[in-house]
Parts: sequence; C-alpha cells; structure tokens
Amino acid sequence: MGTAQAPGTAGGLRRRLGLLDAVVIGLGSMIGAGIFAALGPAARAAGSGLLPGLALAALVAYCNANSSARLAVRYPSSGGTYVYGRARLGDFWGYLAGWAFVTGKTASCAAMALTVGAYAWPQQAHAVAAASVVALTVLNYSGVQKSALVTRGIVAAVLAVLAAVAVTTLTSGTADASRLDITRGAGLPGVLQAAGLLFFAFAGYARIATLGEEVRDPERTIPKAIPMALGITLVVYAVVAVAALTVLGPEGLGHSTAPLSDAVRAAGADGLAPVVRAGAALAALGSLLALILGVSRTTLAMARDRYLPGALAAMHPRFGVPHRAELVVGAVVAVLSAVADVRGAIGFSSFGVLAYYAVANASAWTLPPAGRRAARTVPAAGLAGCLVLAFALPPSSVLRGGAVLAAGAALYALRRAVTGRRAE
Repeated sequence: MGTAQAPGTAGGLRRRLGLLDAVVIGLGSMIGAGIFAALGPAARAAGSGLLPGLALAALVAYCNANSSARLAVRYPSSGGTYVYGRARLGDFWGYLAGWAFVTGKTASCAAMALTVGAYAWPQQAHAVAAASVVALTVLNYSGVQKSALVTRGIVAAVLAVLAAVAVTTLTSGTADASRLDITRGAGLPGVLQAAGLLFFAFAGYARIATLGEEVRDPERTIPKAIPMALGITLVVYAVVAVAALTVLGPEGLGHSTAPLSDAVRAAGADGLAPVVRAGAALAALGSLLALILGVSRTTLAMARDRYLPGALAAMHPRFGVPHRAELVVGAVVAVLSAVADVRGAIGFSSFGVLAYYAVANASAWTLPPAGRRAARTVPAAGLAGCLVLAFALPPSSVLRGGAVLAAGAALYALRRAVTGRRAE
C-alpha cells in the first residue's frame, strides 16, 4: 500500500496550494461546457424535474469526490482510480476503472465536439465537431497544452456568459415561474435519468481530489475545497437551469440542441445569442482539449502496463508526447463526433464515468476508518448512487455501456490467458 510523500521529498511536488487555490481549480474543472449541452437531454427525460435531478447529481458527485480525495491523499501518484482500484481491490478492478474512464471520456470528447458544432454552426454540427477534434489533436501532437492563464480566461468568459443568460431570461417578459412546477415532471424514473445525464455537467470535480501532493495540509484542505467548489457550481447551474426553464419550458428545453442560445432568443435578446454561441463554443473547445489530453494520458498509462497495446505507449522523440495514443484517441473521437448525437454521447459517457467512480467508492470503502465512525457512509452512498444513476440512464446508453465494459473484461481475461501461457 502506498502513502503520500512528505513535502520536500525527492520526486514530490511542492505543496504550494491553499484552500482558495483548490476551490478555484475545482471551479475551473467543473464550470464549463457541460451545462451548455446537458440541460436539453435532462429536460427531455424529466421535464421540470431536472432541478431535483441536478441536486441529486451534485450529491453523488460530492460522494465520489470525497472518496477520491481520501484515496488521493494515500496514493498521490498519477492515474486516479486506475491506481486506487489496483491497490485496494486488485488488478482487474483497477483495469476496469481505467477502461471505463478511457471509453467514457472518449464519448465525453465526442459530446464536447458536438457542442462546439451545435453552437458554432448548427446546420453543419457534425462536420464542425469532427474538424474541431482534428485541429485539437494536431495541437496536442505538437506538445502545446492549455496554460493555467488560458483556463482562467475560459472560466471567466463562461461565467460571464452564464450570468448574461440568467439575468436576460429571468428579467424578460416571457419568463413564467409556473414552468418550474416539478409536479409536472416525469416522476422518480425521469428524475434519476436526468441526474445521470446531468452528472456529465459536473465532470472535472475530481481534479480537486488529485491535488494531494500539491496542497498544503491536504487532509484538511481537500475535504473543505470539494463541497465549496461543488456548492458554488450547483448554485450557478441551478440558476441557469431555472432561467432556461422559465422561458423555454420543459418541452422547449428538452427539444433544443443549443438550449442557452435558444433561451436568450425566447427572451427577446436576439443580439445576445451570438455571444452565447461563442461562449459555449469556447467552453466546449477548452473542455475538449483537456479531455483529449486526459484520455490519451490514461491510454498511455494502461499501454505501459500492457492492458492496452504496447505500441500506444510510444513517446514522440521531438515533442515528448504519447503521439500514437493521441492519434488513436483523436481518430476515434472524430469518427464518433461525425455520426453520434449529443444525447447518446452524454448518456454513454455518464455510464462509463459512473462505473469508474463506483470503483473509486468501493476502493475508498476499504480504507481504514481512522477513528471516524461515518468514514464508510460516504463511499457506500457514493457507490449506491453511481449504480442507481448508471442503470437509470436511457436503455440504449446502459446497453452500450454494459457491452463496452463486458468487452473490456473479455480483453482483460484474454490478456491474462496469453501472459499465463507465456509464463509457463
């Protein structure tokens, strides 16, 4: 079992981040393109019941992030639940978490690319999505990565756009509070499905949990930063969801492919629509860039351990990037974004990521209680929440997600059989 490195140890990172830094990083990871894409599918599933669905998604996200935080403090190396699962539950569960992450986040990349297309050029959304993936793959291949300054700029721009949407719609003459009546929703099944889809909008919160090696006093700072960042994000998303519902209504919101742009138009602010489209496209491009980097790096880690083809672990001699992994990930995402729809991509992504965090919660449940009586309550609730939301997703998402996980398990078994024969 690994333990966190002490500050100043060889190979360790400097502990320079305080509570405010951790909260800002969490906000930067969560407040992004997800809210521009997930509101429509969630409203189609639950009607105005998407509001309790949003709260439920945030609660499950909190449990997952809390479990990941405890594990990150104990295992501060890169790899996330791929590392935690192998250490706490065995190689298979760590592998399955990594497989779920790679496949689920690949679908997230497609959803973000389609969001770029839906807002930038709705009539050619698939073509724009595929072109965006190709362009960012080329950017990543050359070793150019998004800086912290650019990240802050994107977050500031997104917050400004969301504030403009909320103020414009809530103060318009078309806003009608009766459209928020949750009793007109689709009931508990719809709320659960909406929560599973809206879970997509909170993607990135685990970035706080992986700061264990860089935060001062991580045992205290990280558990405080997680609920603060999640709470702020929930408030922002709830205000935006309420604003969109009051002008579009559940049905109009559910059938919109660019809901926030349509919301400001319904409020009579046609001049603001291009600004919203530009902000959404910018947010989606920023998220897409980070997602492609994350998927390619996890692919690299699994290829190094021979859980994926070893050729994907190759590093470019000049640019110092896993160029084969990036090209493969980029090619798969480009194809998906050219043929998939946003709702299907979000549903499949949510299933894979919920499976990933189910393993994280199960891993956290095995940690010693450390004197806290309720130490296992949060991972137990998180595990149950992940499983319930995963299987409440649209049946097509569950079937595809289950089939992909089964394929991953079969590949693991095949690898074990081949390596076992070689060892004899």
